[in-house]
Amino acid sequence: MAFGGFGTSRDEPMAEMNVIPLVDIMLVLLVIFIITAPVITHAVKVELPKASSEAAEPDERTIVLAIDAEGRILNSDEPLALDRVEATLAEAIRQDPQRELHLHTDRAATYDVIAQVMAAARRAGVVRMGFVTQPTVYGP
Repeated sequence: MAFGGFGTSRDEPMAEMNVIPLVDIMLVLLVIFIITAPVITHAVKVELPKASSEAAEPDERTIVLAIDAEGRILNSDEPLALDRVEATLAEAIRQDPQRELHLHTDRAATYDVIAQVMAAARRAGVVRMGFVTQPTVYGP
């Protein structure tokens, strides 16, 4: 069954394509694109720190904590319980508020232990904290 237009006889079929469904689909796609485009292009601006090629040597003022793969915390190669980390760091910060904390963490250490140590350090008043890593060696 064909539909005719104005001025045509009823016996002739209409030879024009119906573009209304095509326009409807294109408008829906346009709306979807308008809504999703800002979400796709949104980026979080992060200022990454600049890394120097020379290693920072700890001095006598630096507090060094190590976390091994089993989650044990070591302070100058002596075991330290997690509940004593805050008190130990608070005492060190009371003596010198500008002391730095260097964390040596094993790559297999769980994030939970690292986060708890970082939270304890923050509560103790540590304002300067750094993670110690192994330098990448390129070449043979």
